[in-house]
Amino acid sequence: MDQSIRAIHEKVKGASVFVQALKQEIGKVIVGQEYLIERLLIGLLADGHVLLEGVPGLAKTLAVRTLARAIETHFQRIQFTPDLLPADLIGTMIYSPKEGQFTVKKGPIFTNLLLADEINRAPSKVQSALLEAMQEHQVTLGENTYPLNEPFLVLATQNPIEQEGTYPLPEAQVDRFMLKLKINYPTRDEERLILDRMTTGQSIDIKPVITPKEILSARTIVNEIYVDDKLKNYVLDLVFASRYPDKYKLDSMKTLVAYGASPRATICMIQAAKAYAFLQGRGYVTPEDVKAVGPDVLRHRVLLTYEAEAENTTSEQIVQRLFAAVEVP
Repeated sequence: MDQSIRAIHEKVKGASVFVQALKQEIGKVIVGQEYLIERLLIGLLADGHVLLEGVPGLAKTLAVRTLARAIETHFQRIQFTPDLLPADLIGTMIYSPKEGQFTVKKGPIFTNLLLADEINRAPSKVQSALLEAMQEHQVTLGENTYPLNEPFLVLATQNPIEQEGTYPLPEAQVDRFMLKLKINYPTRDEERLILDRMTTGQSIDIKPVITPKEILSARTIVNEIYVDDKLKNYVLDLVFASRYPDKYKLDSMKTLVAYGASPRATICMIQAAKAYAFLQGRGYVTPEDVKAVGPDVLRHRVLLTYEAEAENTTSEQIVQRLFAAVEVP
């Protein structure tokens, strides 16, 4: 191992000690769901927003609330509803007759961790109000622009689109989520533990184990994690294969994919792979890291044609075929 890589590796091993303590605190409330917890931490470390999709009752909201309690930080939860207005989210300008001028009333978006609960139950004008905040970490009210607190992270939950009373998210907003997670039912043994834990009527005490300053420090180290040029080319091959499948011997996919992944997907996959390596206590990224986070980065960025929908082909299946076809370095 190269000397500089070894130095980063040692730095990561020292800096990632808090990960286990954070997982233990979250584990006091959340049973199982290791995939969910790990991906939430990846979003936190890689400065990437996370979209959680699953049927109601799978502890999506509870997991985010518990993560916020385990961090000494500001947390806001917004319940998205059909009658929600953009001003309810970002704030507004209020005129004061006494002073004869407008004053700024900041909305709940001015926080560190924002839980957008059931985000697809609000119309697109409200969802679009998040765009500037998610990408540029700032909000414009009137003539002035206000920076958001760092770290700033949007953790959104949504029920599947086929559920009644939901709106599909705009593609521009979906692309701003680094990861989209598919949350499944717990196992029988896990559900028994949930039953025993949640029916006692006793509150569970969660202690903060990390501060925002420590998170920002950990992000700096995550950015230093080594990624070999071969792995960078591997990520590029995966993304380009989603855009031009015929060039990667995936001719059958050409009629199924309307639009491939955006350049943001390339950046997100590398950043998420670095964060995943950090969680493993490593100072370098392996192909397994890319394979672990790749589906979460790509599944919401591959848009299908009507022909694919007619054949009941999902973006999940397309992504699986991409990883099977592209050669691993």
